[in-house]
Amino acid sequence: MSLPRSVAAHRDAVVELLSGPAANTATEQLPLLEALGKVLAVDLHAPLSLPPFANSQMDGFAVNSADIPDDGAKLRVAAPVPAGAAPEPLKPGFAAPIMTGAMIPEGADAVVPIERALPSTFPNPEAEDVDVLLPATTPGTYVRHIGSDIGEGDLALPAGTFLGPAQLGLLAALGLTSAEVRKPMRVLLVTTGDEVLEPGQSLTPGKIYDSNGTLLEASMRQSGLDVVRTGISDDDPARLRAVLNRHLASEDGQHRVDLIVTTGGVSKGAYEVVRQAMAGQHVDFLPVAMQPGGPQGIGRFEGVPFLGFPGNPVSCLVSYEMFLRPALSQIHGAPAPRPVQRARLVEPLHSPEGKHQVRRGTVLPDGSVRMEGGAGSHLVHALARSNALVHIPSDVTELAEGSEVEVWML
Repeated sequence: MSLPRSVAAHRDAVVELLSGPAANTATEQLPLLEALGKVLAVDLHAPLSLPPFANSQMDGFAVNSADIPDDGAKLRVAAPVPAGAAPEPLKPGFAAPIMTGAMIPEGADAVVPIERALPSTFPNPEAEDVDVLLPATTPGTYVRHIGSDIGEGDLALPAGTFLGPAQLGLLAALGLTSAEVRKPMRVLLVTTGDEVLEPGQSLTPGKIYDSNGTLLEASMRQSGLDVVRTGISDDDPARLRAVLNRHLASEDGQHRVDLIVTTGGVSKGAYEVVRQAMAGQHVDFLPVAMQPGGPQGIGRFEGVPFLGFPGNPVSCLVSYEMFLRPALSQIHGAPAPRPVQRARLVEPLHSPEGKHQVRRGTVLPDGSVRMEGGAGSHLVHALARSNALVHIPSDVTELAEGSEVEVWML
């Protein structure tokens, strides 16, 4: 009997599966706000400099620093320079009232903040022959120079950049209205089991409602994937194969999905429909040294990458978070990896030897973490109360209260 595969080795296998020659490389041009959470498909170079012109960092007076000796000087007040205006050149011996972000006039090389002037208020724009006493300054003081943020033609963002609010803000500042992004991976999601009913149906003895479909589809959509749901497949292997083939075929012979994910039917029981349906395909079913989520399926069905997750709700979500989500982050740059931090246990924990245990917990404001429910893979309510996954490595069996553990924030 072969030893269980490690969590790291199985994650590497998922990365390899999704990085094959048939990996989705399609791109699309999207308006900026629709590109939120997507991944930039190409290197993007700045079409202009930022800032595009020298401008004031402060409200104050634009001056030629050479006009002010070390002990200060009175300068004649010129016409004010509001933001958005193209000012007249500054004459020698003059100081121009200037607003933050306004263009530095030709002939000026510094800005004296308004609070350092006497008087420390701007004169009435209609007033004539007004003087202001200003202290000495040096060239470049409180001036934002052209291209000081990024120069025209410089690399603004490399391909593979995750587009969050800051990145989209940069593109907008560069005058761009859209971005070329990678098209999302299209996933066929199939939940299985004779015992499973769609929510809303009448619950009869021996039946349960399907939570896996909603749980995984929500997780995948949150990660930016395009999800195709088939509904629930029963425990007939031939019907499951027919469902898969129907969703794979297209008129041009190309596959309509990039990945198949199933839940349930991957253990060693008598009616493991996914195992039976994959007979003759390049699919392996193997144990991974993890709790919950030990039984896993991986391979290709009719050439399409396939992942088989266990059927218990917590097991299938943990499988997604431990294997598919990190693989997508590594390969495509999205979704962003889960935030990782350390937290102190508020209670002692026991973990099975040789298995990486993933527990559900709530990280509290004081930096401690409280477990939610036990280790059972069916505890959906405990999962819903949690804000983190708590990791206990495979070589650790006992942790005392106050021990530090790694947590992934959900």
